[in-house]
Amino acid sequence: MLYWYRTRLYALYQLFPFAWRRPLWQFTAIFAVGAAQHCRDRDFCDAAVFSRAPDKAHCSEEMTVVSHPESPISDAPCASEQGLCVQTGATKIDLHRLELRFESTRIIDASAVQRLANSIRECGQLVPCIAAGTPEGGALVLIDGYRRLSALRCVGADTALVQCWYCPLGQALAQLLAHSGSRAFDPIEEALLLRELIDSHGLSQRDAARQCARDVSWVQRRLVLLNALPHELVQAVRNAQVSSWAASRILAPLARANSEHATRLLHSLKSSPLSTRELQAWFNRYQGAQHQQRERMVEHPRLLIDTLRELSCERTAKDLRGGPEREMVGELSHLQTMLRRLHRRLAQLDAPPESAVKQACQQVHASLPCVTNELSRLMA
Repeated sequence: MLYWYRTRLYALYQLFPFAWRRPLWQFTAIFAVGAAQHCRDRDFCDAAVFSRAPDKAHCSEEMTVVSHPESPISDAPCASEQGLCVQTGATKIDLHRLELRFESTRIIDASAVQRLANSIRECGQLVPCIAAGTPEGGALVLIDGYRRLSALRCVGADTALVQCWYCPLGQALAQLLAHSGSRAFDPIEEALLLRELIDSHGLSQRDAARQCARDVSWVQRRLVLLNALPHELVQAVRNAQVSSWAASRILAPLARANSEHATRLLHSLKSSPLSTRELQAWFNRYQGAQHQQRERMVEHPRLLIDTLRELSCERTAKDLRGGPEREMVGELSHLQTMLRRLHRRLAQLDAPPESAVKQACQQVHASLPCVTNELSRLMA
């Protein structure tokens, strides 16, 4: 077929004038590359369908994969050393057939689920979920789309649009981590999925990194992050009580230094949550506070943040009332104090001074006329 494309295009090329041949030849080259890719894709899909001959119900769906800009996985079938991963077209599947094995690896975001539910009510489900299973039937393990599934339950749906991957479960997880593009996975979610790959499927860190198209250091950083967090803190991140950044940068160091304070702070955040910036401000104050103050700060973290915000508002209002004149008076008073102290120190020095002191005196003496002229202008 590729030879037929080339011969017909070359005959068409001879009919055009010389000035048009260069752009036409560029178009011919692009068209030939596309035709070759089409032939290779078709042969590859035929091989995939032939290797899955007993599963004739899904053979016709290999070239009708539903795509969407938010879909995290490319539509082309993928091959690995463990076998062929065949991706079928998206179909309607009952929710009770989906096994939610990896629900504990996802962060719960009620606002995101509500937005998805509103979108599904208006437009329906646009992006299919992804499930892994076997062509023989049975339960399908949901790989991606847990928020979409929660949104479908909110709107009362009993079926979901699902794209089925017929490949080993470990390979499906690796493909999800390698091509996650619908939404950026949180580092905690990536760490939990990697631990599932390594512990449940017997992969080494190097094998997991290779199958996820990452380097080994990326896998190690995720696992170190997960090992540094207590189980209760991981559950708090999953329930969206704290962010993974706050968990790794604030609560994890606090837990290593004082596990009781970390636990009490976590319980306090359930009733009065703080943003990541507020937690950072709280931790900065905590590091410089005494033991009795720390007890009150852990028990009532919101009270400290409200106090700091009130003090900041008072300073802002005071600066606004005083205007630039107040700031200028303060700087002039500070300069006057510095000049008096400098005069006393200079009187104690013997001439000639050292080279470093002499150079500093020359620089100050050179800048004094400018300040004197401005003071004279204001006093006139």
